[in-house]
Amino acid sequence: MKKTDTKVMIITGTSKGIGRHLAEYYVDQGLHVIGCSRSKTDFYSANYRHFILDVFDEKAVRAMFTEIRRDYGKLDITINNAGVASMNHSILTPIDTVRNIFETNVVGTFLVSRESAKLMRYVNYGRIINFATGAVPLKLEGEAAYASSKAAIVQLTQILSKELAEFKITVNAVGPPAIKTDLIRSVPKQKLDDFLKRHAIKRYGDFSDVTNLINFFIKPESEMVTGQVVYLGGVFG
Repeated sequence: MKKTDTKVMIITGTSKGIGRHLAEYYVDQGLHVIGCSRSKTDFYSANYRHFILDVFDEKAVRAMFTEIRRDYGKLDITINNAGVASMNHSILTPIDTVRNIFETNVVGTFLVSRESAKLMRYVNYGRIINFATGAVPLKLEGEAAYASSKAAIVQLTQILSKELAEFKITVNAVGPPAIKTDLIRSVPKQKLDDFLKRHAIKRYGDFSDVTNLINFFIKPESEMVTGQVVYLGGVFG
């Protein structure tokens, strides 16, 4: 089992969007980054390693963590970014869509967090960052399955923060505003405009807004910050 003094981070859903940005950003910051997604990536770096898997596939996820432990000897930071959405009226939403949303968003986040904690507890240190959404406090129509899955992430974040505190592992969540990625490409402009109007800061977010908050959560000095869910842009329901 190799050991490294460099921080080791895993980010899920790194083939595109926020996850891809985070992978590139933290590689540039000098971290060893492990990414995963359902598809290949064209991002290559000496400090980046990519796995192709579904985050809710327990066998594949456990195999990935076995390799992380063997090759790096530790895990410092986990970012559970992988997620899928479906903006549709509940009456028109197929049950297979609901299952896919919950398997990826909830089961995937739970599974990756569980396996991360197993590695982190051996060094008595860790940072886990989950992804929520402003659709939860706003209870947005047309996002019943997606918002419900992210409401589960909020509960998961807060319960894990209590369960893992004894291992000095903090667990927090980011609720990004609308960012122009594939996740919102099919959402009508009027719906997005209405969503932004319900924020205190009425603009689209960008990747740097997300990394700024994650950087705060993962700082060694943030050891007292856990169980927090921060909705960027100011969302109050």
